[in-house]
Amino acid sequence: MITTVPGTTRGAGRPASPYPAGPQRTSLGRKVRDNLTGHTFLIGAVLCFAVFSWYPMIRGIVMSFQRTRRGETTWVGWDNYLRIIDDPSFWTAWKNTFYFTVLALVLGYAVPFFVAILLNEFRHAKGYLRILVYLPVMLPPASALFLFKFYAYDPSEAGLFNAILTALHLPTSQWMQSPEMTMPAMVLASTWMNMGGAVLIYLAALQNIPGELYEAAELDGAGIWRRIVHVTIPQTRLILALLAMLQIVATMQLFIEPLILANGAGAEDSATSVAYLIYQHGFFQNDLNGAAALGVIMLVVLAGFSAAYLRLSAKQD
Repeated sequence: MITTVPGTTRGAGRPASPYPAGPQRTSLGRKVRDNLTGHTFLIGAVLCFAVFSWYPMIRGIVMSFQRTRRGETTWVGWDNYLRIIDDPSFWTAWKNTFYFTVLALVLGYAVPFFVAILLNEFRHAKGYLRILVYLPVMLPPASALFLFKFYAYDPSEAGLFNAILTALHLPTSQWMQSPEMTMPAMVLASTWMNMGGAVLIYLAALQNIPGELYEAAELDGAGIWRRIVHVTIPQTRLILALLAMLQIVATMQLFIEPLILANGAGAEDSATSVAYLIYQHGFFQNDLNGAAALGVIMLVVLAGFSAAYLRLSAKQD
């Protein structure tokens, strides 16, 4: 017979757990399930990037050092790069691409910022004006560009812009048929299509600027231009720098504008871009290895711009 000393229980020699076993196991199981769900979604995203981004990038780099003829692939080293660089259209494409990027920074980068400042000053119909500015972004790019090509850039007096110039007693332009006007016309169309997103980002940044700074500037006698220079721009410096980098990366991948507006190369190759040259090598000349080499060169150039931006940002911080 087992006897128990009063005041004690069986197993009294084992220390009692300060936490109940049931709730602890439940909490641990919930954490495992939560982490498992999160990692499952993360694995899906990683697989998408691996299949649709990283693998094509690595495959393109490998192809740039190969040559495929009649189903046989041989390793040729730097031959594809040397052949691409010796092509005169290579330098023309880079010149046009950099020209477009500079024009886009002058027009397409500055205009959204000042439009956002203007919209920020309105006290009424803010929502309507924001929808109006963002509306072009919701249009398919091809539809917007065809609208410019057949309606705004018509070289006859029936075109919208030529009709405006005629009404102002100014000389008309051939627009996309003129080598001098091809790039400015493409920048104008691209700015109209894409500035809505940048305007909304700038508006969000402007609304986070303390109103006391503007009040202090007004008390010091600062006009609207001095308030922009000494208050608005310093307070939105990080957003301005980030969007400038994104603008450079996006505009250097110029493709759809010359493809639709200028039918590819444009008058006297005035619209040929690096991205369109890759398209030509890959789909018209059946030179996939040359297209891959040109794509790797563009990747290196854009990576250089990104590295320079990150270095400058680190120094400013």
